Amino acid sequence: MIKYAFVYIAVLLSSCSYKPYRIIQKRQNKKIDSLKKELSLKFEIPLLDSLQQPIEAQYVPAINFGLRKPNFVIIHHTAQDSVAQTIKTFSLDRTQVSSHYLISASGKIIHLLNNNLRAWHAGVAKWGNISDINSCSIGIELDNNGLTPFTLQQINSLISVLKSLKTAYKIPAANFIGHADIAPQRKTDPSVFFPWKLLSDNGFGLWYDNPDLPPPADFDTENALRRIGYNTSNMAAAIVAFKLHFVKIDVSPTLSDWDKCVLWNLYKKY
Repeated sequence: MIKYAFVYIAVLLSSCSYKPYRIIQKRQNKKIDSLKKELSLKFEIPLLDSLQQPIEAQYVPAINFGLRKPNFVIIHHTAQDSVAQTIKTFSLDRTQVSSHYLISASGKIIHLLNNNLRAWHAGVAKWGNISDINSCSIGIELDNNGLTPFTLQQINSLISVLKSLKTAYKIPAANFIGHADIAPQRKTDPSVFFPWKLLSDNGFGLWYDNPDLPPPADFDTENALRRIGYNTSNMAAAIVAFKLHFVKIDVSPTLSDWDKCVLWNLYKKY
């Protein structure tokens, strides 16, 4: 798996040479140098007691530490018109967005950021009790405007990347989710066209068995959605996000009898 120490673009489209990205690489290297300088500082934080008198403190280096360990994978669609446009978006300071991987419709894999570094792909999001998704996840962007199905080549490449990530970081199957799952109402990617069942069949994300029994009469749907991970502070948005992922044929903000059967089946798996 990826073991390089720094940010890099590992794979570029075959139609492009490295040259157009040299300026971006220089900017990345500059940011890396800035981070290295910050990490090298020996902070001695000034502390004051209740009488505003200084408390003695010093820096003593510890030797047991490491980089972050990602435990989630968040799948997005780019909502843009081309790979080149997305790369440009990720290369502008003002956009303040990035991701670890970008996969083209032809199946080309572009590695944008070292897996151990924190990309800015999730935005304001929450899953279960986690509100800083960027700090514990890997972001994967699929070149798709959200209005068309994903290509077989693209999904095959995605599965290959997911296999590597799952093996390298021991990521649980339930922790492969979509942007819409963690940001209900605000996001809809990777859209109703995304083949979540196919991914689940390959070990990435959970899926329901064909429900054979209805849920009990006192089934608490809000609690079930919350147990799966959805933020239910806006229940209608949480329902839409759930249905985007698991139902697809209907993404209204209400739960039908079938939707409740699906939710009940999933609830028992979490």
